[in-house]
Amino acid sequence: MFRNLNLSMLLAPMAFLLPTLPIQAGETKPATPKVAHRTVRIDGLDIFYREAGPKDAPTLLLLHGFPASSHMFRNLIPALADEYHVVAPDYPGFGYSSAPPANEFNYTFATLADVVEKFTEHVGLTKYTIYVQDYGAPVGYRLALRHPERVAGFVVQNGNAYDEGLDNDFWKPLKVYWKDRTDENARPLRGFLTLEATKWQYTHGVRNIEAISPDAWTIDQSLLDRPGNQAIQLALFYDYGSNPSLYPAWQAYFRQHQPPTLVVWGKNDKIFPAEGAAPYRRDLKNLDFHLLDTGHFALEEDGDRIATLIREFQRKFVAAQ
Repeated sequence: MFRNLNLSMLLAPMAFLLPTLPIQAGETKPATPKVAHRTVRIDGLDIFYREAGPKDAPTLLLLHGFPASSHMFRNLIPALADEYHVVAPDYPGFGYSSAPPANEFNYTFATLADVVEKFTEHVGLTKYTIYVQDYGAPVGYRLALRHPERVAGFVVQNGNAYDEGLDNDFWKPLKVYWKDRTDENARPLRGFLTLEATKWQYTHGVRNIEAISPDAWTIDQSLLDRPGNQAIQLALFYDYGSNPSLYPAWQAYFRQHQPPTLVVWGKNDKIFPAEGAAPYRRDLKNLDFHLLDTGHFALEEDGDRIATLIREFQRKFVAAQ
């Protein structure tokens, strides 16, 4: 009785069960964008950076936090480089950039901003969206004040610009150190430079600790443990006290220039809690605001979501300028 039925008739009712093949026969899967690992000379320092994507595409300048480096963007860069020119430098004293001793180099956030500014000019960046996290905020916002015409927008991931973001117990010993820079007041801060503290920054507040690669804190700690690096980090801990006095200027910049801004903030962060994210809403009109259920290094757990949000933000807010 089935003699006159052909195969297509038998398979037709089951077609909806068959998976859709993402790649047709004869086609090749698009290659993952390659990331270049480069070094340039800035003011006598070797500045290491990661770069990917077409140079004529819109640029994303990724500025890392403490105790990290451009390594924190290792997954985000190739995730965006098919559509964007993505550049992530290491500051002096971090990652694979030069780390001169603290008594031979002025480790301040103003100096870090100087180096990054010269770096952008050296590699030919004239317009960019700045991704800021932790230390990246005081570096990136200094750049914005100097050259507002170069800033296409911001992506803010746990990067502070408001007093509310420093109103918690984590900052108490730092505030003591800012007022009185003594060895005694530095002693509790050395605890921030241990493996236990570095691992805590990556794992506290995450949904699934098994999703966090130990490579992240192991690499960071190996660089923190280099001879002389503790003095570098203590110098920056002290100079972080120079940032709150600039908050009013940064906020005035937000109100005047209204840079399109995407907030992707790990709301469980004990260093920069969600209270520091909310005030951005006061000053910015072109704002896409997201609190993520994760910790300080949100990219480790929510990198795919953040990459998607950046694409949507760039297309909706930045490309429309």
